Amino acid sequence: MALPQTFKAMVVSETAEKTFPREIRERALSDLPAGELIIEVKYSSLNYKDALSATGNKGVTRKYPHTPGIDAAGVVADSTTKLFAVGDQVTVTGFDLGMNTSGGFSQYISVPALWATKLPQGLSLKESMSHGTAGLTAALCIIRLMASGLTKDSGEVLVTGATGGVGSIAVAILAKLGFNVVAATGKSSEHNFLTGLGAKTIISREEANDTSGRPLQKPRWAGVVDTVGGNILATALKTAKYSGLVAACGNAMSADLNVNVFPFILRGVSLLGVDSVEIPMRARQMAWSKLAGDWKIDLSSIVTEVSLEELNPQIDAILKGGVRGRVVVDLSK
Repeated sequence: MALPQTFKAMVVSETAEKTFPREIRERALSDLPAGELIIEVKYSSLNYKDALSATGNKGVTRKYPHTPGIDAAGVVADSTTKLFAVGDQVTVTGFDLGMNTSGGFSQYISVPALWATKLPQGLSLKESMSHGTAGLTAALCIIRLMASGLTKDSGEVLVTGATGGVGSIAVAILAKLGFNVVAATGKSSEHNFLTGLGAKTIISREEANDTSGRPLQKPRWAGVVDTVGGNILATALKTAKYSGLVAACGNAMSADLNVNVFPFILRGVSLLGVDSVEIPMRARQMAWSKLAGDWKIDLSSIVTEVSLEELNPQIDAILKGGVRGRVVVDLSK
């Protein structure tokens, strides 16, 4: 596969005034880091972490100029390893991509071979990025919950941040599997969206965010997929049923967790941490095979597709909670 001299990418710079302007630039292949694979990126997707990187969050990205994008799907254009051949279709999510390694908001990336996963049969490149890190994380949460004993007969399963990327996909997968899904959202206008995904019940953000200070609340949830952290995660723990299972994967509300031990020692509640960045490859491949197989869902109704040039407003919107579902970036445009 012939490699181009230059390609398009979003580049975020840091000014002396500590602003972080974003622009679409031509970059050279020689600008990319050394890696065993050079991948021609066909699609990427927008995640909350990408928006943090694109706005100068040094907890995500230390040095600028930088190209964000923690997700990429494309075709191997050059390989120095036997693990992948030129022409292989692959996805790359997590690890250091888009954090301190030039990321997927670019027509080409260069990465270690162990960061890449062969595209599973049953998914197109675009479908894989309709999921991206969000779908992978949702699948990993559900795998953890079910491996810990959650069944569709256990009772109600709460999904917080339900209109976001992880939340909306978790609602859809759980509904497909026959679970009684309760979706929590701060957006009263999105009830039809969530019931369309399969949620049986919608509750408000206020109902999911107990501020009474009481150590325990009336038990309700057999399982929880929490995408927001903070006091909503604390509330989920206080309202979980006996032996309830709570999978935590996000911190959009807060990274702090102020909770007592009573849910754990009086109700036997389990808090399951879910990571999609450094997750071992075997677990990663298992989750992707689920998303391509038994758990496959049609995400077309929740996907907004944009070009690289159309991405800026979406970055601003996701930081304000203004993105519903998933934003897929078409790098061929």
